[in-house]
Amino acid sequence: MQKAVKDFLVAAGLDPADPNLAQTPERVTEAWADEFLDGYRRTPASVLGERFPVSAASDREVVVVTDLWFRSMCPHHLLPYSGRAHLAYVPGTSVIGFGRLSALVDCFAHRLVLQEELARQVTTALMRELGSQGAACVLEAEQTCLRLRGGEQCDAVTHAEAYDGVLKEPGLRAELWARLGKR
Repeated sequence: MQKAVKDFLVAAGLDPADPNLAQTPERVTEAWADEFLDGYRRTPASVLGERFPVSAASDREVVVVTDLWFRSMCPHHLLPYSGRAHLAYVPGTSVIGFGRLSALVDCFAHRLVLQEELARQVTTALMRELGSQGAACVLEAEQTCLRLRGGEQCDAVTHAEAYDGVLKEPGLRAELWARLGKR
């Protein structure tokens, strides 16, 4: 990766020996390997961790966590996007710690992933890994590729949503949106 970054600098007409660029290949490699793409080294099962049993859950009980900050990289332009994730799930026989929900978002967000696919992956993992009766992921983000390229829509905010199980039902979906609107 360091060689590729150095080659990129040369191809852009820059001198990698410039004091401001001398350590750039190493810095870029470290950032990409250890921060932007470290999600490939994690699995949903490992980041969700310990489960805690719950008594007979109702299909109307919903766990909601809002305003989880996340960042990711667009696979089309290799530019960052960041924003807030709002997650909900209807417990099956167990729940997880609230911090684990943030870790689940990061597991997928620290990969090259479209915002729409990120929402779907989180929702699917909540259903599969927790045996949830329903799950939802709503993402609000600022896409660098939209804000700084082409039409330069500097105030644009993108939204992506994914729902599964009982949270696909209009009633529970409306309750979830009402809760999100009050935050």
